Amino acid sequence: MISYFNEDIKFDLKNKRIISAWIKSIIESKGYNRGDINIIFTSDEYLLSVNKKYLGHDYYTDIITFDYCEDRRVSGDLFISIDSVKANAQDFKQEFLTELHRVIIHGVLHMTGYDDHTPEDVAAMRKAEDEALQVLDTLLVK
Repeated sequence: MISYFNEDIKFDLKNKRIISAWIKSIIESKGYNRGDINIIFTSDEYLLSVNKKYLGHDYYTDIITFDYCEDRRVSGDLFISIDSVKANAQDFKQEFLTELHRVIIHGVLHMTGYDDHTPEDVAAMRKAEDEALQVLDTLLVK
């Protein structure tokens, strides 16, 4: 099951059913099964506190993924800063929702084994994100 929460902000994600189906389809296309995934929308300050408390990092980020996967079942928590997603959308000259969807699937892809530590990893992650976003575009048009 995919669940959506707000931690310290008010945010209403549109098309939750379609996005949940999309996430499930991407997970399955990578050879995994969907478990329980929580997507928690936060502010920059809240996510910074999570980053400090649980990861020992003192910097802002757009997403933190807590991976609880077992075997081939994808489960975890995705904490997403709406503030950072908005800023990144402006910086990258993207629509807010496109950037938000990219960040969501970025976290999901981490749980399916993708990484982003080396330039090669980053390129593979970006390619997988782009492919996933194309799938979502077809679902949202229907």
